[in-house]
Amino acid sequence: MKKVVFSLIGFFGLALSGLAAERPNILYFYVDDMGWGSIGPNGQYEREEEGLARTLTPHLDRLAKEGVNFRRAYGCTVCSPARSSQQTGFHQGHTFADRNDPDNAKKAIRTEDLTMGDLLSKAGYVTGYWGKWGYGGSKSQENPTIDNIQTLPTSHGYQHVVAELHHVRAHTFFQPTLWTAPAKAGAIGGLELKPNSMAKYQGDSRYPDFPALQNRKDYPEVAYCDDVYAFAALDFVRENAINYNKSGQPFLGVLAVQVPHSPFDEVEQLPEWDAALREKGGYDGFTGQTKQWLAMVSRIDAHFGNILAALEDPNGDGDTSDSVADDTLVIYQSDNGGPGAKQDKVRGELNINGGLRGAKGTIFEGGIRVPTIMRWPAKFNASSNLKRGTSTDLIVDVTDLLPTFCELAGVEIPAGIDGVSLAPTLTGEGEQRKRDFVIHEAGKFQSIISGKYKLIRSEGSLELYDLVADHGESNDISAKHPKMVKELEAIMLAERVDEPKGFAVTYHEWTGEEGGKALEASNWSDYVYENAGIEYMRDEGSPQLSWVARIRNEDTKNRTAMVDANLEVLSLEVAGNEGAKKRQSLVVKKGVTLTGRNEIRVGGFATLTMNNANLSSARWIEVMPRGVLRGRGEIEGDVYNKGRIAVWGTKGVGLSLSSDYAEAPNAILELRPGSRLEIEGSARLSGSLVVVEGNGFEGKAGDRFEALSAGSIDGIFRGGEIVETKAGNRFRIEYSDTKVELVML
Repeated sequence: MKKVVFSLIGFFGLALSGLAAERPNILYFYVDDMGWGSIGPNGQYEREEEGLARTLTPHLDRLAKEGVNFRRAYGCTVCSPARSSQQTGFHQGHTFADRNDPDNAKKAIRTEDLTMGDLLSKAGYVTGYWGKWGYGGSKSQENPTIDNIQTLPTSHGYQHVVAELHHVRAHTFFQPTLWTAPAKAGAIGGLELKPNSMAKYQGDSRYPDFPALQNRKDYPEVAYCDDVYAFAALDFVRENAINYNKSGQPFLGVLAVQVPHSPFDEVEQLPEWDAALREKGGYDGFTGQTKQWLAMVSRIDAHFGNILAALEDPNGDGDTSDSVADDTLVIYQSDNGGPGAKQDKVRGELNINGGLRGAKGTIFEGGIRVPTIMRWPAKFNASSNLKRGTSTDLIVDVTDLLPTFCELAGVEIPAGIDGVSLAPTLTGEGEQRKRDFVIHEAGKFQSIISGKYKLIRSEGSLELYDLVADHGESNDISAKHPKMVKELEAIMLAERVDEPKGFAVTYHEWTGEEGGKALEASNWSDYVYENAGIEYMRDEGSPQLSWVARIRNEDTKNRTAMVDANLEVLSLEVAGNEGAKKRQSLVVKKGVTLTGRNEIRVGGFATLTMNNANLSSARWIEVMPRGVLRGRGEIEGDVYNKGRIAVWGTKGVGLSLSSDYAEAPNAILELRPGSRLEIEGSARLSGSLVVVEGNGFEGKAGDRFEALSAGSIDGIFRGGEIVETKAGNRFRIEYSDTKVELVML
């Protein structure tokens, strides 16, 4: 596999900077169909300056002024794949829900797909989800049923839930019932239906008079569901902010509201539905539909304000000494772009897509670029990577949130996912690992975004745009860059964007005996996805590029597997039995290439041995703590060393890396005099250097050995400038901009 464009720049973030994750609380506001240009810094401030009516979002405005606006953030084209990608970290080419398929409600998300809730609950977080989930239940308004237990939020780590399980049922704001957890004993899937009502909050002095609830007899008996979602989230934040101050246990809350998805007119059933607009003035001339949309947005913004206030004063006594706001990462984001043709007046009158081409459902920027704001007062300041009140053009994808949350929570990121952790950018610690591309699908259309360029593919057509120079995607420059078009299309197809509906990555475990061959189908588990007697997927046979594969030793003795023929998977993780301290070895034989397109991960108590072999990844090879990569050969892809890399050989190049190399402070690089690590890209050094003499080594004082060469070198090895071998020989380490040499003393 050739790495054809834009090499990655390595990062290690908290783990590699030597800092433990500080485990912030995480509060994630996720809205539905709110266009990129609908927030202040993406165009609404300019409208206000020009004397034009704008969206009424004072709390989002405050969030932007206290946080950072990500101008180039991406969701998906429509809601179902957006939620699947958000929760699992896989893009549309790899996730099961790659479009708004009616069957998604029954099928995605699968048991094996690890979500934000799964991973953070295992890390000790209290977790909550309120709003549109979209999977697991039927669409009946009056008598909905649980259709697939394995895809429920409660099956994926969310402990506190008030949600809608079917997106069609969420096409009204007045569902008679909502699914809730914790539930009564014996409830299917840990969820039970409860009336959609605001009665428990009316007249309760603990809650603010919002939105006109206190003792209002004209509030609908069946509640506006986003009011219920928001007040449940408010309760959760208050309770768990108080608990965080007492116990230090952090929380994750995802408020995935239906606003401002259609139907718009239902907001008029609420008392004083347009009070905010009337109070502000200047909105009488708008169409009814636009006015309804504005009222919906101002209402949810007020809910956001209440919840943000609970971070600052959890017990509501007016004393903010118990504030947890500094220790809470707050994220606001939309699932996809703003309304399409049927709601064109809304889009046009307020320019809610910010001049971007297209709208929800399209592959153009108006369909996939989404408003995204993040605030973290403890980290965003004048001296950090992210300065409060600013905007950044760092490309961010919805798949990035899962690995980001994992790293911040101190839990291992699932191997092989498409997202890239933003933790180094958010914390200001370490180097941000950059992504090569972002992938999207929209029916017969697909796109790849790489840097400032975007290639759109449809039937018999390829269009290339410069998104920096051409904000509105109006100037196709494909004819000027035929080589780039070819390269980007090749990557896009390799990311499986043209696979049929229902395609997804599959998960496979090693079942082979000692010394088994990795290409043999009998040495791997089959993957079958079924529910209620219906088989949705079956993947059996030899490894292939759609596999997330793992070779894991669960035995009480060391185990070995062999790669004796070229092998390609999406990701491969090799892991030993850390509890029993038994090693899992994987040997790649001479001339053989092992490919993990997204990742090859050498886990703890695992050893990957290269006998003049090749490793290849379009992204990276990671050696985890207590993992070992050793031998000789060629590696294509970035290498991140948190464990040990041992370079074999005594004459010339032992390991050749086509891209970048970076190591953690606790990493070890082991070399033999006369053998070197050759790196085409950059090398970032911070670990320890160990020198081992091979059999028959002979050297004398003054002998010079080249240990490492790179396009550029940053940092030095730990432990000083002198290294001593077990045999008592001593070497001085000498550095230049492109070489590290050993001089025998």
